[in-house]
Amino acid sequence: MAKRTEVEAVKGTNAAVDAFTREVAKLPPKGPAGGRGRLLFAMDATASREPTWDLASTQQGEMFLAASQVGGIEVRLAFYRGFDEFKVSRWTGDGRELARLMGGVRCLAGRTQIARILRYAADQRREGRLDAVVFVGDCCEDDVDEVGHEAGQLGLLGLPVFVFQEGDDRMASRLFPQIAKLTRGAYCKFDRSSPEQLKRLLGAVAAYAAGGQAALLKYGKEKGGTAALLTSQMKKP
Repeated sequence: MAKRTEVEAVKGTNAAVDAFTREVAKLPPKGPAGGRGRLLFAMDATASREPTWDLASTQQGEMFLAASQVGGIEVRLAFYRGFDEFKVSRWTGDGRELARLMGGVRCLAGRTQIARILRYAADQRREGRLDAVVFVGDCCEDDVDEVGHEAGQLGLLGLPVFVFQEGDDRMASRLFPQIAKLTRGAYCKFDRSSPEQLKRLLGAVAAYAAGGQAALLKYGKEKGGTAALLTSQMKKP
């Protein structure tokens, strides 16, 4: 199979971001802000994730930059790896601190724990401490019905999950969009060979978590390029 040209890669990135922002534009307006927005940044840290973990570590600063214009965000890192290991960090409003925390994590072989991530997010939401969830992963070894149930609970709680899939795993390609649909969030595939794509997507979610659709629109206007697609989508009724 012939390798994609640089132009084809850029077109693919633009199309993915366009589809993602079209989904985000359909979200209900975020409620009145009560201080900084709070975002759970959840990642698969099993062995296959190591290259993308490193990528996310270098791109996550965009979340704080995007949110700083509308009051800022606090982020809590959550990840699973190894044998039944699930960890969460303290809340931080400092991108350098989050990068340091992520840099200290070594990916380990193990099974996915996506349902556990969603249950934890629900607990945080019930305590009134969470505005949005980002999940980055490449596959699913959970019971799909259990994942669907937990996603449905988040939908009832009004907590959107923004699901970013790396790769083309068949089960993930079927399930991840359903998680986004059930939680009224959004779903997008990304290519780790195009780091700018993940950077912009993370910034878009952070802007939404901090200030809702209006902040997302502002982010698109300021960034231009693929992020400018946000502006055109948000203007549509």
